[in-house]
Amino acid sequence: MLALPSRPTALDLPVARLIPSGRALLIGFAAIAAVLGGYLAARGTSMFAVQQIEVSGARPSVVRRVDAALTPIEGTSLVSLDAAEIDRRLSPLRDVSLVSYDRAFPHTARIVVSAERPAAVLRKGSRAWVVTEKGRMLEQLSDATSSRLPRIWLADAPVPDAGELLSADDALRPALVLGGVLSADRSLFTAVREAREIDGDLVLVLRSGTEIHLGAADDLALQLAVAQHVLNEVGPGAQYVDVSVPERAVAH
Repeated sequence: MLALPSRPTALDLPVARLIPSGRALLIGFAAIAAVLGGYLAARGTSMFAVQQIEVSGARPSVVRRVDAALTPIEGTSLVSLDAAEIDRRLSPLRDVSLVSYDRAFPHTARIVVSAERPAAVLRKGSRAWVVTEKGRMLEQLSDATSSRLPRIWLADAPVPDAGELLSADDALRPALVLGGVLSADRSLFTAVREAREIDGDLVLVLRSGTEIHLGAADDLALQLAVAQHVLNEVGPGAQYVDVSVPERAVAH
């Protein structure tokens, strides 16, 4: 019986046959150079210039502000656009942060942002500042009566700079609670005149004068629902509604 010759393996071949030929190397380097040259050309020419910016993820008023902040990137190369450049352009908008961005070739930049909502006016003496739902300082108001947002009063603690978070519990905790009210019940939020932190207990004061005592506010959505139900039952004349223990709400 004749044995067929076996096919040579890579180990059996001469080393010279395993090395690409000069022609193959030349073609490979030429392809790499072409790709690199095309990329550099795309970065430096108007081939993929940004002509349209699509912003999503925030309410229309925020989108308009983001559009205005990003206007300078129009006409620049979509290839060279990166998150660092977008962040730099958005940095003056203290309540806005970049979530993601994508390139939709040939000319569209798609950008998703998130924005903190104004939730309160921080008062210290005669001065006033807008504060977000996360307790971030936005801007100082020249006229404290120009906003209908609920008030938070700050006593002795220093006021942070714009863009920074409140540090004092008696200001930060009420701001966070107001943010929770804003998310849970918009109609109740508009009825709140003031939020306070008193010895660890959080209190909402309605424009009617009724106080809603939340205790530590550790189950805010349930507490607000119970408070709204009690207020509907007892009417607008209640002095206070205590829902610090929502299963045993008390009204006076």
